[in-house]
Amino acid sequence: MNCLAPSILSADFSRLGEDLSLAERNGITMLHIDVMDGMFVPSISLGFPVIESIRKKINMVFDVHLMIKEPERYVERFAESGADMITVHAEACLHLHRTIGQIRQLGVKCGVALNPATPLSVLDYVLEDVDMVLLMTVNPGFGGQSFIPAMYEKIKTLRKQITEKGLNTDIEVDGGIKASNAERALRAGANVLVAGSAVFEGDIEKNIKEFQRVL
Repeated sequence: MNCLAPSILSADFSRLGEDLSLAERNGITMLHIDVMDGMFVPSISLGFPVIESIRKKINMVFDVHLMIKEPERYVERFAESGADMITVHAEACLHLHRTIGQIRQLGVKCGVALNPATPLSVLDYVLEDVDMVLLMTVNPGFGGQSFIPAMYEKIKTLRKQITEKGLNTDIEVDGGIKASNAERALRAGANVLVAGSAVFEGDIEKNIKEFQRVL
């Protein structure tokens, strides 16, 4: 099933609760939460207090994307904060299989993220163990970047691998996703679209409806 997961990285934090409630009323069921440490990526973003505070008000699935070094140090705390899905970067994990197992033991879903230049072969021995693969379609760290066109082929290749293995793994794409290119990303094989500025800048309700037309 196709799904839009707005990223709060682009939201107006002065009215975060109101905007998330508006998104929820307009049919949004998943929220993408970017956590950045200033080391794995250049930027620093939100952490536990923000997740805990919005968890009390919002019933969406919380898709927590950890763009941090050594994420295994913090996955338990993020699960306690309200994450329903924890996604870690393969590039940030010394022992990826172990980290995946750690997340699964916490009773939350597990995702693995790959940067644009990271080959799909990194997933060869863990694809069966994850619920979702997040393909970064920009280099992570900043919102508002343009989609890297070469990533369409990467999405297609991954979807073929998942199909050949008989898996039901979601493919999430994150970076430069807009209503204008969403359909092509879906045709390539993605089924979870992360969009930040394309949702939260301007008329949120109108923006969501534009995406829903292609989902």
